Amino acid sequence: MAGHWADFQYEIYLNGTTGAVPRLPTDLTRLEEVTEQRLGPGPFGYVAGSAGDGSTARANRAALDRRRIVPRMLRDVHERDLSVEVLGRRLPAPLALAPVGVLSIMHPEAEGAAARAAAARGVPYILSSASSTPMEQVAEATGDAERWFQLYWPKDPEVARSFLGRARASGYSVLVVTLDTPLLSWRPRDLDQAYLPFLHGVGTANYFTDPAFRAGLAKPVDEDPNAAVMHFVGMFADPAKTWPDLAFLREHWDGPIVLKGILHPDDARRAADAGMDGVVVSNHGGRQVAGAIAAADALPQVARAVGDRLTVLFDSGIRTGADVFKALALGARAVLLGRPYAYGLGLDGQAGVDHVIRCLLAEFDLTLALSGHSGPAGLGASDLAEEPA
Repeated sequence: MAGHWADFQYEIYLNGTTGAVPRLPTDLTRLEEVTEQRLGPGPFGYVAGSAGDGSTARANRAALDRRRIVPRMLRDVHERDLSVEVLGRRLPAPLALAPVGVLSIMHPEAEGAAARAAAARGVPYILSSASSTPMEQVAEATGDAERWFQLYWPKDPEVARSFLGRARASGYSVLVVTLDTPLLSWRPRDLDQAYLPFLHGVGTANYFTDPAFRAGLAKPVDEDPNAAVMHFVGMFADPAKTWPDLAFLREHWDGPIVLKGILHPDDARRAADAGMDGVVVSNHGGRQVAGAIAAADALPQVARAVGDRLTVLFDSGIRTGADVFKALALGARAVLLGRPYAYGLGLDGQAGVDHVIRCLLAEFDLTLALSGHSGPAGLGASDLAEEPA
């Protein structure tokens, strides 16, 4: 990106001289509140909700808030470079958009709008298996931009093999395999609304367009959509998968493979031993296990265990540029951003996602500079102080 990401603030101020102000808040922590006011309780609750009483989602935020940045003075930060190398790719900033499914419940342009916004800023877009839009169409929306594919590993190996082949043929370069969702958790916010989009055929586009999936149906999808939905529900995830099954993925994917949902250092070591290329330290944004360890509390141990063997990425709780700084200082190479961009999409489509990306990276750029750093590479544990829990 030409210039500094922080220059976005002056663009906003200059626009203000003509009476224009941002359509969305620049404090990204306010997006959830604004989205709740504008969207229905079903769609909003599906994105904002968490497992159980929400304790893990709260812990994610508390763990980041507990870490405080220690700024350093009189360092030359006039020229800054936020770019990083991740999985052999040079990215303009340590950021990717996390896989978020069923985005059509937030905006009719769904994954295509989010992918276009990411591509315009050079940020990798990670497409969920449970997208509202077939992977081929999203690939067309991103053009030549970096795009990764997230796999919910289905029971049917033929469907898994077909997904991987389609993703590679469509130019997805990295496979992100979510391990923490072999079953859907107890999610009261969705249960209280009896709201599960999949049962209405939303978030099933990759399945309903897949030849291996369709081969398992007695009738075409359009002739018996309810049967197609039930077939999807029966194969969506597989709680019987174990570590030896990773050999299947390596056999059918010749690019980098990243395991998402790692919280224990021993699991990270097993990922490295299995020939994986990276891990995402993540508790699914608090959506799977109530009472689980905060992702930011798990990150340092995982980074110490495998940081020299694997690319360590992070999600769960990122809301601000300061959060990005803290995650990198705790050992992550880059972060995945989830809910905030989904809120931006729901509020203003592609422009809303673009706003979120630019705000987050402008704040990160400024946080780096004002803390005495010219780039992400030098960040470490000494740049943080931890308040008592």
